[in-house]
Amino acid sequence: MDRNDDFREFVAAHQQSLMRTAYLLTGDPHQAEDLLQTVLLKVLGRWNRLTRLERPEAYARKALVNQHISWRRRRVRNELPTAEPPDRPYASEDPLLVRLVMRQALMRLAPRQRAVIVLRFYEDRTERETAELLNCSIGTVKSQTHYALARLRDLAPDLAPKLAGLEPEEANR
Repeated sequence: MDRNDDFREFVAAHQQSLMRTAYLLTGDPHQAEDLLQTVLLKVLGRWNRLTRLERPEAYARKALVNQHISWRRRRVRNELPTAEPPDRPYASEDPLLVRLVMRQALMRLAPRQRAVIVLRFYEDRTERETAELLNCSIGTVKSQTHYALARLRDLAPDLAPKLAGLEPEEANR
């Protein structure tokens, strides 16, 4: 059995638990995959020395933590907070960019407001259907829609023209 076979067995035996640790560290499945891949490459580079250890998985787990901390430090250093947001976060009509900006704004809404917007405008539900699904009154759906659209306009001012007219036309639905 060569060095790579030993390493493959190690990965097969411990990949799920290491991935779970990486996910718990990052909170994001894609970042967790990147973190685990980076660490496994480092472990492979030191595999000859690590095979002498009783628990190479403990080394890999510690490497996950250290690499995650290193990434967080680097990311914090590269981000420069500003007192004022840019005048225009984007100046494009690219549909993908519009969807991304809308999704980010939606994620910043309160859960009930987000649910109302998704049900009313993404799933094209009536106020009555939305009220039934959320177990609330139609008046609550109307007010939550009003406040959510106002909040979306504040969060993503460039999307305001796309949001204009939704409330009055949709209110009679």
